[in-house]
Amino acid sequence: MAQVKAPKPSALMSPAPASTRAPATATATAHAGERMSGAQSLIRSLEAAGATDVFGLPGGAILPAYDPLMDSTQLRHILVRHEQGAGHAAQGYAHATGKPGVCIATSGPGATNLVTPIADANMDSIPLVAITGQVAAASIGTDAFQEADIVGITQPITKHNVLVTNPDDIPRAVAEAFYIATHGRPGPVLVDVAKSAMQAQTTFNWPDRIELPGFNAGARPHAKTVQEAARLLATARRPVLYVGGGVIRSGASAGLRRLTDLSGAAVVTTLMARGALPDSHPQHLGMPGMHGTVAAVAALQKADLVVALGARFDDRVTGKLDSFAPHATIVHADIDPAEIGKNRAVDVPIVGDLKDVFDALVPALDAEHTRHGKPDLEAWWAQIDDWRDTYGLGYTPTDDGHSSPQYVIQRLGEISGPDTIFTSGVGQHQMWASQFIKYERPNTWINSGGLGTMGFSVPAAMGAKVGEPDRTVWSIDGDGCFQMTNQELVTCAINEIPIKVAIINNSSLGMVRQWQTLFYESRYSNTDLHTGHGTRRIPDFVKLSEAMGCVGLRCETDADVDATIKRAMEIDDQPVVVDFTVSRDAMVWPMVAAGTSNDEIQYARGIAPEWDRGEEE
Repeated sequence: MAQVKAPKPSALMSPAPASTRAPATATATAHAGERMSGAQSLIRSLEAAGATDVFGLPGGAILPAYDPLMDSTQLRHILVRHEQGAGHAAQGYAHATGKPGVCIATSGPGATNLVTPIADANMDSIPLVAITGQVAAASIGTDAFQEADIVGITQPITKHNVLVTNPDDIPRAVAEAFYIATHGRPGPVLVDVAKSAMQAQTTFNWPDRIELPGFNAGARPHAKTVQEAARLLATARRPVLYVGGGVIRSGASAGLRRLTDLSGAAVVTTLMARGALPDSHPQHLGMPGMHGTVAAVAALQKADLVVALGARFDDRVTGKLDSFAPHATIVHADIDPAEIGKNRAVDVPIVGDLKDVFDALVPALDAEHTRHGKPDLEAWWAQIDDWRDTYGLGYTPTDDGHSSPQYVIQRLGEISGPDTIFTSGVGQHQMWASQFIKYERPNTWINSGGLGTMGFSVPAAMGAKVGEPDRTVWSIDGDGCFQMTNQELVTCAINEIPIKVAIINNSSLGMVRQWQTLFYESRYSNTDLHTGHGTRRIPDFVKLSEAMGCVGLRCETDADVDATIKRAMEIDDQPVVVDFTVSRDAMVWPMVAAGTSNDEIQYARGIAPEWDRGEEE
């Protein structure tokens, strides 16, 4: 197909407003003009910004703020056991609710313990507001006790950050933080407040307007490129909608459904977009990329048109970039113009919020169909259905007598149901959870995608449960990930946050072990965790969970899987941890080895799908 000439993304952006009206909340009105300490102003500002739940851990530099926090009737503070847990909990809260998550830490090590969740939120476009205390303004730069330049440290991994030394600036800094975190491409914002600013007196004034010259709050999609995209969709013979996490972030799943139904195109949803389109939809092929379905990977490789929607062409999806979708014209729609053309050359760029993109693209495509008729996609779908029938997801019985991890996770999804929120750590269990649980609605799958942060799952589940208290929340974790942040189960038990945790215990760092099996001649260097196979369990997860105030259960055979899950589902008044002992030899398939072409996907070890790899007709 011929290349399509299109303007550069920068030419398709309407300028963002330099200022916007700040929301006038009851707190902002009630305390306007009142004299108070900077610390009180900070708490009033969080209330005025609409925060209701915050996760934090006090220390010297942030301590002034914790005194007025005690008197707040709006803010529920959840005392975590580690600041990393506060950050991941705020992420889980934001994932589940769509509202910004808030975390608080003190200076120095408290603030640096937030670096990982801040970096994680930055990679996955999560709206996060981090409040950190800083040493007194006069001590900054003197290597004072617990001093760290957290603004400098986080500059590359935040959407915006600021050091506040004047108490009068606190309301404006907080208002801007919440606005920036949630407008345009979502992301993390850090507000570092000097202890001296919190101790000084100020007059509380919530800003009437937020002045942000040059800030891109999201441009409207340009009619010319939308029309060109509609024309391409109306004439393509092998179209694929490549859906990324931007659809979830923008709350645009309904628009995606309309475009899917109208276009007849195949749809693939990335790791961050699972649930954006129901898995039960007949046009949904599943997840693309390194551990995607064969049908999803093959469809992208054979497509003549790829419409990327809130996706960023990351290496885990594209494989070897120069061989990705070699015959396809590329349409790329994203709210962030910096993503368009960053990794893959784009033929038709569309800059804008995906809700607006769908609102424009759906009627434009409908008009194209009215003028020219719908495309004949029968041959394309016959090929796709053959891939789906021949190379569906599956697994084989284990050789060591332990449960199949895939079976355990599949039954978790089936018994818990489509309204359950699932969080995961990182590794094999993450991939199996993305493959074998059917996601029917957005914001039900929460994981660390871009950064791949082990230890994410338990605190993220805690945050999700705080944000959605009436829904079941399962943390699917590995025995390696679980040992990084399981102390937050104490937080859950004390604060009556009844999450459920399924430890997929293969006594190994599973994904690393899989790579050692495949690429390092089965030399298992430092991947045995000693947690589940053999006579000794170090630690014993059931006993450990009980010591932290949780119900501890263990399941060692397939025959007991259903009964154990149902028992866990019956317990609603305290956290539950289930230690599922599974085979350590199970591997994640399909797989595209890192750095290779998606054409080299293996359906199972040593088995490559037999699809036509010739040039397009």
